[in-house]
Amino acid sequence: MKLLEEMLLKKESFSEIVMGNTAIVRAMIESNTKVITSYPGSPTPEIAGAISSIPLEKRPFYFEFSTNEKVATEVAFGSSVNGNLSAVFFKSVGLNVAADSFVQLSLLELIGGMVIILGDDPGANSSQNEQDNRHYAKLSYTPIFEPSTPQEVYEMYLEATELSKKLKMPVILRLTTHVCHAKQKVDFGSYNTIENSFKSDFDVSNGPYIPITSEVFPMKEKALKKLDSVSEYSQKTKINKVFINEDNKRGIITYGGPYLSLIDVLKNSNKKPDILKLGIVYPLSEKIIVDFLKSHEEIKILEELDDVLEKEIIYLAYKNNLNVKIIGKSSLEDWLGEYTPDKVEKVIKNLWPDLISNTDSENFEEIYVPKRPAQMCPGCGHRSAFYAVKKALKDKDITVADIGCHTLGFLPPYNMGQVLLSMGHGNSTAAGLSIHNKERKVVTFIGDSTFFHAGLPGIINAIFNKHNFTLIVMENGTTAMTGHQDHPAVGKNFNSDTSSISIKKVLESFGVKHIAEIDAYSQKKLIDTVREFVEIEGFKVIIAKHPCMLKFTREQRKKGVFITRKVRVDKDVCTLFYECIERFACPTFQKDSEGKIYVHEDLCIGDGSCMQTCPSTAIKPKKESKEGEK
Repeated sequence: MKLLEEMLLKKESFSEIVMGNTAIVRAMIESNTKVITSYPGSPTPEIAGAISSIPLEKRPFYFEFSTNEKVATEVAFGSSVNGNLSAVFFKSVGLNVAADSFVQLSLLELIGGMVIILGDDPGANSSQNEQDNRHYAKLSYTPIFEPSTPQEVYEMYLEATELSKKLKMPVILRLTTHVCHAKQKVDFGSYNTIENSFKSDFDVSNGPYIPITSEVFPMKEKALKKLDSVSEYSQKTKINKVFINEDNKRGIITYGGPYLSLIDVLKNSNKKPDILKLGIVYPLSEKIIVDFLKSHEEIKILEELDDVLEKEIIYLAYKNNLNVKIIGKSSLEDWLGEYTPDKVEKVIKNLWPDLISNTDSENFEEIYVPKRPAQMCPGCGHRSAFYAVKKALKDKDITVADIGCHTLGFLPPYNMGQVLLSMGHGNSTAAGLSIHNKERKVVTFIGDSTFFHAGLPGIINAIFNKHNFTLIVMENGTTAMTGHQDHPAVGKNFNSDTSSISIKKVLESFGVKHIAEIDAYSQKKLIDTVREFVEIEGFKVIIAKHPCMLKFTREQRKKGVFITRKVRVDKDVCTLFYECIERFACPTFQKDSEGKIYVHEDLCIGDGSCMQTCPSTAIKPKKESKEGEK
């Protein structure tokens, strides 16, 4: 962390191998970005990780994890209209949460400038969908910069800040998973620290900042004029690049991650088509694209996810009466997943097989990889809670999932959580499922971070409208799925200690009459309480508490005080009922070639939550020892 701090704060120019998410932090420093906000979500958390390497007293900007993406956007906006260059970053579906405020930004004068760093997720590596957020740009009149490499992430952030400050409008820097996590030797510039440079220049005369009816049309007209200015800028900037190769009859228009895959695919090709690589994907530079179309007979549009570029470019060809064949997506498969080199090879080979040599095809041969379902960590309190809740409910009862590590409860053998929309939806969806439902109990789950992120409105609605369901808050003391970030109940934020906001006290203040706090390892008590609560009419809450064991054990190891209480299976007692494997399902338990159960030493953390699950009491503690002792 010390080396990372020194690199990020280095005054003179230098080069270093870094990932895209790290390169952007250096760009933030060089551009004198003053306020940065976020809500954690892959593929962007490493941005905050790099920021955390800089001690608070040396940090040349303010950073916070806000309670959700909408709040983060509004904090950054407030700082921008105060005259400070600001940035906000979150994952793809986070823009849905922020959208209510985000779509207003281009209508307003952001005098300090503001960059929205968007971590889109083609392939849904860590998201519930693979939505294409380029659609939001058109909806909101917001330009998009689309880098391919860490070097371009750095350069485009700097350019986006200058454009944003000049036009006083938001700019999206759209990163995808591979661009965020790719590593490259990046050439960085120098910078000078500007002391005490936070501004307080908010002035209503810079507005209007109130989008009431009389101002809507003037504000929209101003936003459209700014977008026209971006189009003119797009024609002059070097961000859009044309690569002239040997084959000038055929051309490819692409951008971002797909461009890098295309270069991989064509590296050994004897015939390389010309390539137009777009760095600004909205609004498009009409002149550059039209000139490229005019000079070719066939054009392939290579883009991930939706046919956004394809439709725009076909329109430009029609508008300019061009006689060129434009080839977009040809099959359903073209709409799905990441455009990794193996996929791009198939796309190009199906269209222009002469470009792909047999050697290239061998490089991307499919290798069979056994399916490996995601699962909760050994010792996870969610496993113990789901095991107990499943025992408490009947098969006909309905369970509602939410976003977090506990979403994995949907998988066998727990099968807890049968419907999922978005963060915090569970309380409202459960309310709908409970209306005039006398025969089936409704139970919904929510994590403690999501409780504050988006859970409160649904809870208030359930109390206000007297809905009948049981909420189980899976409290593990962190935002675990995205890297153990703090939340309002933890007692500290990114920068310092702070007041802890008790979930139980929040619920009591709302007037919830039936609340129980239970350690998730206390399975019998949890079973009994769930059975009791589901019979009570109205809204009630069980807080199933246990610290995230991955975080807890890491912290204990750092302190050198981690005590293991690993377990063993007494094979003389074991009746091979397989409760530990088939119903509790801790990955620590394995079957040998004879079907007998043993404990995988490298996986067992010694939490002991499994011992109460064995009907023959064959799971027994080993001798207590400090980690490393035998």
